[in-house]
Amino acid sequence: FSGLLDPYFAVTIPFNVMSTYQFSKENNISFFATYLHDCLKAINEVKALKLRILENDVVEFDTIHASATFMRADNTFGFSFIDFHSDLSIFVQNIEKEKERINASYELYPPKNGLDCIHCSALPWLNFTGHKEPVSKTQDSVPKLAFGKAVKTSKDMIMNVSINANHALVDGYDIGLFSEKFQYFLNK
Repeated sequence: FSGLLDPYFAVTIPFNVMSTYQFSKENNISFFATYLHDCLKAINEVKALKLRILENDVVEFDTIHASATFMRADNTFGFSFIDFHSDLSIFVQNIEKEKERINASYELYPPKNGLDCIHCSALPWLNFTGHKEPVSKTQDSVPKLAFGKAVKTSKDMIMNVSINANHALVDGYDIGLFSEKFQYFLNK
């Protein structure tokens, strides 16, 4: 796969986010922060999603964080680097600090950046069934996720999530593990 121009594959998975949504509303916590925290807990439990290619070597990071896109009031955006913490309240504080930094400047990239993250975007306007992230011509190995619109059904709330991963490091089995773990955390 290292010789391919685009070694990424992408799948879109529907997740039931009803429990997480209800928890976020009952506790006055951002729904985005809550499901991103659940997502990172799942990512950090799947070894393949912690692997990156660095100077042609495969390295494993101990902890994976999030580089999420945040929109400013004027509809421009900036990239963040949100330190993961297992404690949701600390994680929410980390998100708020990054949102404040982005809203106070027009910088595109965060001062802290690295391979020890996922790239992610929330697209709450779109109930997509497929999504492909762009990748650069450089050797890219950071998984990329997009979170779609959460849609209520008669008894559930479904949010499609697209995950794009470098096939040299991640297989369908690994995405299946992530899917099971993410849904487990969403249900708690």
